[in-house]
Amino acid sequence: MTYARPAKDARPGRPAPSVVAHRGASEDAPEHTLAAYRKAIEDGADALECDVRLTADGHLVCVHDRRVNRTSNGRGAVSALELADLATLDFGSWKAGADEPEAPDRRYSDPERTGVLTLERLLELVADADRRVELAVETKHPTRWAGQVEERLVTLLGRFGHTARPGRPVAEPPAVRVMSFSARSLYRLRAAAPEIPSVYLMQFLTPRYRDGRLPPGVTIAGPGIRILRAHPEYVDRAHRAGHPVHVWTVNEPEDVALCRDLGVDAVITNRPKQVRTQLGLG
Repeated sequence: MTYARPAKDARPGRPAPSVVAHRGASEDAPEHTLAAYRKAIEDGADALECDVRLTADGHLVCVHDRRVNRTSNGRGAVSALELADLATLDFGSWKAGADEPEAPDRRYSDPERTGVLTLERLLELVADADRRVELAVETKHPTRWAGQVEERLVTLLGRFGHTARPGRPVAEPPAVRVMSFSARSLYRLRAAAPEIPSVYLMQFLTPRYRDGRLPPGVTIAGPGIRILRAHPEYVDRAHRAGHPVHVWTVNEPEDVALCRDLGVDAVITNRPKQVRTQLGLG
């Protein structure tokens, strides 16, 4: 793998990026399961990342794909299934393979490794942690439920004290942020809960945002690692525009080093333990 390198190596005095567990410690446990998030917390992740989708009966669940086919033994769109339907599916046994020699019927009989995870349960896990653990929630669009996703999300975050109310400000810095590839989704979030930081995810660096600007009201840049490989100067541009930079998905050691050298603020990775070790954090 070859890509442009920064002019200097790691910058003196700049802290290491925070480590965000992508769908939990998803290299070691089935993605978006309670077991994956427990493992990420045990591994020292600074934050947890999850994708959320709205079920047919109005529950936010942690599922990446529009359909459940890839990560469960069921079929169908999340938006067309009720939570009770999802609760009957196995979301973990697909990960049992040649690299995991233990018998699947033993290793994956644990419901924390196979059951569907609601965002509410994940928020409970974070609240019960014995240290500060942040949460980065990605809204998935397009969806048949459109703005209902953000509406339900803000309501749920409010129940856990992550939105402001009269006489009750949120923590500083906030422990929850919302991410999306959809600028419209982030606009809805800002209108409903302006105190929650937002991350604009980018798969490609379009001319409109090449100078570090972001959609109105968005506070954090979220480029994919391919953008940094091709445009390492983007980090400085975003910082000069006043935006922290959170990069996804950073798994390879050379990519971790690139992010560290460029002064990235957070790396989102499937391998939180290994990345923390490389960064000298654990």
